[in-house]
Amino acid sequence: MRYPTFFVLILNWNGKKDTLECLASLVKISSPRFQTLLIDNASTDDSVAAIRKQYPNIPILENRENLGYAAGNNAGIEWALSKGAEWILLLNNDTVVDPHCFEGFLEATRKEPEGKIFGAKIYSYHEPRVIDALGSGWDSSLCEMRHLKQGLQEDDHSYETMERVDAVSGAALLMHRSVPETIGLLEPRFFLFWEETDFCMRAARKGFPIWTAPQAKVWHKVGASFIGGKPHTHYFFWRSYLLFLERNELFAKRRHTHRTIVLPKILKAARHYLLHSLRSLWTQKELNRQKAARNKAALLGVWHYATGRFGDCPTSLKKSRS
Repeated sequence: MRYPTFFVLILNWNGKKDTLECLASLVKISSPRFQTLLIDNASTDDSVAAIRKQYPNIPILENRENLGYAAGNNAGIEWALSKGAEWILLLNNDTVVDPHCFEGFLEATRKEPEGKIFGAKIYSYHEPRVIDALGSGWDSSLCEMRHLKQGLQEDDHSYETMERVDAVSGAALLMHRSVPETIGLLEPRFFLFWEETDFCMRAARKGFPIWTAPQAKVWHKVGASFIGGKPHTHYFFWRSYLLFLERNELFAKRRHTHRTIVLPKILKAARHYLLHSLRSLWTQKELNRQKAARNKAALLGVWHYATGRFGDCPTSLKKSRS
């Protein structure tokens, strides 16, 4: 049997332990043959040296700065295309793959030969039978991406049917080379959040069907790099969400969305920022301080989107990561 040319791209940023565990799971895959590429976003935790020592045959692209998810992966996509990749898998470094993951992807491509983007069935690393992601659907009335099957407990026969969806998770996203050759690469302004959703929506508009591949199984340490309660996650979410709407909604629809959905949420964040800032002065100081910081970060993300400031988050938010 002729196997297509698979390339696996793993983006690392100060994730040495997670990345080594991810690579160890890839070693257990026997077929089909594939080429792994590590892209490093200027890590400072000795990641590159440790990975190179343990996996000397894996090529490493070293970016001079932290380019974020989109631009970091773009360097790898361009490299894979130049090496003749037929299929490219974007794989988060904080994942562990099933030994038969690629066979599952191959089976999906055979069942739906017109499909050019496939998403793995992604489980929670810490709750191995709980589904974290298996495709997403766009709710135009709420302007939200609904994560299908998320949080559901699986048994041995559940949720094994492929579905056509609007988007799949970038934690384990398989694309055919024809997709980036046709629509271009990931939009680098996103930096974090919404970039794979934007990519899927662009692909769908160009006629590329997007499918789930439930036989391809991956376990994801959800939030290993970006814990949901940290202020910078709210900053990146809002900045990227507004950019996503700009790029994927018609102007008239976007005006309605901003007036009826986005603006009320921004005003709510502003009220909560003021409320929790005042409460932190006399009661539950730390809890209210944290809530105020998250809402302030969200408002800053909105402002930076409006003023066209993209790239990494401000230094003040970086300090809150630790």
